[in-house]
This record gives sequence, C-alpha cells and structure tokens, in this order.
Amino acid sequence: MFSFFKRKNKFFSDEEQHRIVEAIREAERQTSGEVRVFVESHCRFMDAIDRAAEIFFGLEMDHTQDRNAVLVYVATLDHQLAIFADEQIHLRAGQDYWNTEVAQMITDFNRDNLAEGIRHCVEDIGLALRTHFPYNKDTDKNELPDEIVFGK
Repeated sequence: MFSFFKRKNKFFSDEEQHRIVEAIREAERQTSGEVRVFVESHCRFMDAIDRAAEIFFGLEMDHTQDRNAVLVYVATLDHQLAIFADEQIHLRAGQDYWNTEVAQMITDFNRDNLAEGIRHCVEDIGLALRTHFPYNKDTDKNELPDEIVFGK
C-alpha cells in the first residue's frame, strides 16, 4: 500500500500545522463530510489530480457513509495541487466550485502563503460540505483522521 503514513512534517512550522488541523476539525464540526490534507515534495504524476485520486483511494476516503470526503493535495517543490472530492460532494458542489477553490489556493500560494492557502481552502470546503451535508448530532461521527498526512 502506501508508505507515507508516519512521515514527519518538514513543510510547516508547528503553529502552521496546528492552524491547518484546527481548520479541518472546525470544518468537520458542522458537517457529516470529511476533509483530509496530504502534502509531499514531488508529484509522481504529471497531472496532480491523478496523484490526488491515488492518495484518496489509498487512504480509503471513498469509504465514508455519505461519499462526501474531500482531499486537498499539494506537492510543494513541484508546485502542483489538486482537490479530489468523492462523488456525492463533487456532484452537489459542481465543477465550477472546485475550479474556483483551486484558483484561490494558487493565488494564496503565489503570495508565498502555503499554510494559509491550505487553511482557507479547508474552511471553504467546510462551508460547502455544511451546505450539502449538514451535521446531524444523532448520526454523525468522525470517519477519518484529522491530521495532515505527509509524503516524501
């Protein structure tokens, strides 16, 4: 399977990492949806969306009950990024929404603001998830870990 599960953070300061994880937790408090962030140095594919899909399925993010998980993927040295959303949230939010989120992350990254760009993206995804998959205190549970996953 994948060998990236126990990699150490070399991409963010402790404070930046904390802010991203808190954004994930806050986003998920308001929805049944799930958000994960995966960061690595290099993208093994020319198209970052292909790499994001490989990671998404490798992390078994397609096993959520409502098929509403979203992966934010960033390859720092290759300057590539993608957002990969499971079928239900992808369909409900629409392709224009995902394109807009990617464009906003690129704008943030071009300002040398990698951690804040990811945090803003996670917050926005949380709003979309809340709109389409509101939190239900009787049935919702945290189906996936909130920590950032670091690759090589």
